[in-house]
Amino acid sequence: MRISEQIFPRVVALVVTISKENKPNVMTASFLMPVSFEPKFIAFAISPQRYSFKNLQEVGEFTVNICKSEMKEQAIICGSLSGKDKNKFELAKLEVENSKKVKPPVVKNSPISFECKVEFMKEFGDHFLIVGRVVEEHIREKEFKPLLHKSGSSYLLL
Repeated sequence: MRISEQIFPRVVALVVTISKENKPNVMTASFLMPVSFEPKFIAFAISPQRYSFKNLQEVGEFTVNICKSEMKEQAIICGSLSGKDKNKFELAKLEVENSKKVKPPVVKNSPISFECKVEFMKEFGDHFLIVGRVVEEHIREKEFKPLLHKSGSSYLLL
C-alpha cells in the first residue's frame, strides 16, 4: 500500500514554477505542509522526473496556490498532464496574475496564494523535499472548503 493511501486526506495546491526562459508551469501537489509560523515556510515533495523540478533547480522560486473544492477538475488537469508540451493554464482555465516578489505567477482562482523562494532542497527516497520561505501572500477568501486528496485520482470534498 502506498503511503499516500495511508496518510490522508491532504490539502491540494497548485504549485507554479517558471523556467529560466520565463515559461511558467503548474502542477498539482498534495505532499504539502506548513513548516514555520514566523517567518512562514512551506514544504512540499516533488519527484525529480517532474518538469517543475527542473524549473525549481534553475530558478529557485515558486508559488503555492491552495485549491478550494470547486477546483477539483483544474487539479486533475494540472496533475495528469506534463507542462513540457501542454499549456495547463489554458486547459484548466486558470487565471493568473504577476507575483509581487517572485517570477512565477499566482493563480487568481485560488483562495490563498503564497509566493516563495527555495531555501532547502534535498532528496529523500524517490522525491525531493523543497522548503520555501514565504515572501508574499495573497488572501482572496478566508472561508472556503479546501480540496482534499487521498491518492491517484481519488479526491475528497468536505
